Amino acid sequence: MQPFTERVVAIIQSIPAGKVMTYGQIAAMAGSPRGARQVVRILHAMSGKYGLPWHRVVNAKGEIAIGNEGGELQRAFLQAEGVEAGAGGRIDLQLYQL
Repeated sequence: MQPFTERVVAIIQSIPAGKVMTYGQIAAMAGSPRGARQVVRILHAMSGKYGLPWHRVVNAKGEIAIGNEGGELQRAFLQAEGVEAGAGGRIDLQLYQL
């Protein structure tokens, strides 16, 4: 595994229940401020293998970026942890962002 990928996996694993991080925030913390799309790919490819809490990662606007049933599942997982979406389905990043 590449060092950036290792750092991304470790960061995502460390997001506590009831908090969220953005793709860009994770990328910056892992050493690549412009690597948000890489974070998306890592989540997609490695969530199952590493048991990543993928549902705690949202876009820069606080929106769930997954469509259809995946988005509803993510919303349900977040609500179960106490993270509520406000108007327009956005999560208040000032309140819930790590």
